[in-house]
Amino acid sequence: MKSMMKVMLAALGMICLSQAPTLAQTTGLMEEGQKLFNHNCAICHGTDGRAKATEFPNLAGSASLEDVEAIVTNVHQGVAIMPPFPWFSDEEIAALASYVRNSFGNSYGQVSVEDVAAIRGNLEPAGTVRTIWDGVYTEAQAKQGQALHSGACALCHGRRLDGVPEDRDMLPGPPLARAKFLRNWDGRSVGALFSYTRWTMPKSNPGFASEEDYAAMVAYMLQLSGAPAGDTPLSTDPLETGLIRITPKQ
Repeated sequence: MKSMMKVMLAALGMICLSQAPTLAQTTGLMEEGQKLFNHNCAICHGTDGRAKATEFPNLAGSASLEDVEAIVTNVHQGVAIMPPFPWFSDEEIAALASYVRNSFGNSYGQVSVEDVAAIRGNLEPAGTVRTIWDGVYTEAQAKQGQALHSGACALCHGRRLDGVPEDRDMLPGPPLARAKFLRNWDGRSVGALFSYTRWTMPKSNPGFASEEDYAAMVAYMLQLSGAPAGDTPLSTDPLETGLIRITPKQ
């Protein structure tokens, strides 16, 4: 009887050991989460978890990251000025959540794919995902944005929004249109671009214009990048524009 009990306990131990994540698995999860964070989230939350503007929450030392359900829900559906990322898979959300919960001075533990799948199973769909090539702004909106860009953006980003290198006798700024801009923002959303632009640009006076003006400026960026105009103006709601992905020219 004792020998049978030992066998059963040994077997149970083997099962538990096989279910526990290995160091390699944990490391891979954190690396994938960091890549996703740096490409999609760092523009607003900072690579160090410290927000780029007061409108964005700090992730460094944030007690709110203890709530896994809130993280998954906010990533999937968006919240306030944070756009949704409905195209992220369960695996990607698990990696991203694990990274932010265990970086920047946080230590809240890993998030499993099963946890994410269970939470997302109870959420409403975020909406229909489109791309910038589906006619997401109007000609009139882009024309309005052109006038605003010439005064607010040209100094740092160039008159044609091609960017200003650091060796020029001007304030350096990245391109806001055309091929390099599309490469830099590939896979991100118009909602992320809108929120980042509105609350951090221009650096000397962020948020200087109305949200409609900022939407017009984004529309002009898309027009210069070759994206076609449509019949409906670009929305000022990040939860809506977050469903519009920026992709290379088609």
